[in-house]
Amino acid sequence: MQKIVKEQNTPTLFQSFIPIIFLVVLLSLNVIIWGDATLDGSNQIALLLAAAVGTIISFKLGADWEQIRDNIVKTIGKAMPAILILLLIGALSGTWLLSGVIPAFIYYGLNVLHPSIFLFATVVIASLVSLATGSSWSTIATIGVALLGIGHAMGINDAITAGAIISGAYFGDKMSPLSDTTNLAPAMAGTDLYTHIRYMMITTVPSMGLTLLFFLILGFTKDFNTNATEITDVQNAIAQTFNITPWLFIVPVFLILIIIKKTKPIPAMLLGTLAGGLFGIIFQNDIIVQISGITDNYWEASYKAVMQAMYGNVEIITTNENINDLFGTSGMSGMLNTIWLILSAMVFGGVMEANGMLKKITHSVMKKVNSSGSLIASTAASCIFFNATASDQYISIVVPGRMYNEAFKEKGLKPEVLSRTLEDAGTVTSVLIPWNTGGATQAKVLGVATIDYVPYAIFNLISPLMTVFVAYINYKIRRFEPLNSEKTTS
Repeated sequence: MQKIVKEQNTPTLFQSFIPIIFLVVLLSLNVIIWGDATLDGSNQIALLLAAAVGTIISFKLGADWEQIRDNIVKTIGKAMPAILILLLIGALSGTWLLSGVIPAFIYYGLNVLHPSIFLFATVVIASLVSLATGSSWSTIATIGVALLGIGHAMGINDAITAGAIISGAYFGDKMSPLSDTTNLAPAMAGTDLYTHIRYMMITTVPSMGLTLLFFLILGFTKDFNTNATEITDVQNAIAQTFNITPWLFIVPVFLILIIIKKTKPIPAMLLGTLAGGLFGIIFQNDIIVQISGITDNYWEASYKAVMQAMYGNVEIITTNENINDLFGTSGMSGMLNTIWLILSAMVFGGVMEANGMLKKITHSVMKKVNSSGSLIASTAASCIFFNATASDQYISIVVPGRMYNEAFKEKGLKPEVLSRTLEDAGTVTSVLIPWNTGGATQAKVLGVATIDYVPYAIFNLISPLMTVFVAYINYKIRRFEPLNSEKTTS
């Protein structure tokens, strides 16, 4: 017996905006009540409640529950590869800490500091640490705080140093395959992780180049007196805790090589995770024993420590309390809140797509869009709008990602164009808004008001402008080949 698909009325533009307005109100309340802990569950519930509002409106328009449910399941299915990668990212970050790879990045990175290039080096160090960890927040809260102290000792304005730290940290967060937002954006757009990262280089490399040039010029126009004590303290604490050796860089080089060889993301992450565990067993005997608590059987200790690093909490204490937060991971379990958010966002997006509301909104926007450049500019503006209203960088990626997905396809633009726009305008601008969780958190951690460091967060300011500029000059904007195209002759 053939299933009868129930007809439904087309929603009006006002009806289409009701769930989004409801969502923005709830998310704003969440920030007021929970502050930077909204990812612990309140934002997920807000998305599900907004989906419920959308479902009620759908029923009034004549929609069938089975249609809505099937579309939710289909939408969640699209996000499953990203969810699997996020779980492996949690495991990889754990074994890379266990092996000493992440501490080695920090240890050797601090060697490049010099008074005249301090600000330049700060951007580079924050970038390397954030690339290695996949987290701008952890980078800023740990090595960023240390760099701020060093800059203060040199007599550099804290707002300038904070801008350099944030610029580097968000560059690394944006480009790291370990970052949750770097995985979230391609999942929303429908492309794969490595295509997304490679395509982002077109806008991200020039943005970072201008950022580095700015801080290099600024550094050489100032006369700073260095105090290397804090740098030495950090390096000594790392060296006393971990066995630091250049051999540890074999692990990230191995991962980079297999990525270049176009190994698929999931097997590549798994191999990188196992390599980290192996190098931990070889080089970090004391850490293995410390984590496992087993002293009489090293192989049993190794098995327990590596497994725990992959799935659960690992905290390694050094003699410098300012950097201890950097040496803690939660493995796969630490990714569960982000995965919960993605699933909730997929439910919301599935409802909004099934009832035609996203289509109605994007079609209204498309009436004012007459080029690929204006579409990309509208998407970037929407990302910033949601960062300012929803106060959460994840929402600024998820909602515009679902809103504009079909519009980009209709314009013949490949999904990596959308995913790049989401990161260029969504991920990096959250920290520029004082009431956003990003801006509020970093201002508190660094002790510098958002409004003070914003003029010096050069990378974050340039990125959305760069993505719009590249779009309007039509530079390497990827498009689908027209189907069944035929050459015409005159």
